[in-house]
Amino acid sequence: MLERNQPLEYLRPELPNAKVMSNTGDEERFQNQTLRPIAKFQNDLLLAVFKKYIKRRKNAFHELNLHQKQDYIEHALKKDLKFRNQIKGIFIGLFTVDEYVEYMDNSSNLNKRIANLTIERLKSNIQLFEKED
Repeated sequence: MLERNQPLEYLRPELPNAKVMSNTGDEERFQNQTLRPIAKFQNDLLLAVFKKYIKRRKNAFHELNLHQKQDYIEHALKKDLKFRNQIKGIFIGLFTVDEYVEYMDNSSNLNKRIANLTIERLKSNIQLFEKED
């Protein structure tokens, strides 16, 4: 049986723009080496989860203008604890054991980074959330 870390790291896409320099802080390094590749890998799942979130909330999202939709996305990630925990689980489930240990040492700040990455990813794909007939 393969060690758990190897297949997890193999799945992650390379992100040449997510640079890590010698003076990069620990949180930013974790974000660029771990969170960003996971976000890219999990993109389709993040979009599907948000589509389901919209549907569970009676499709009110579809009645909003663009600015209100962006606010709706931010509110969902920052204020809805159940939804935020679901998103965190999508990321944490793809951590190696060492990454999980590092995450737990600074989970509060890293949770904010997870939320912000997800917010930006959802906003950049906002056109995909149009109402389906």
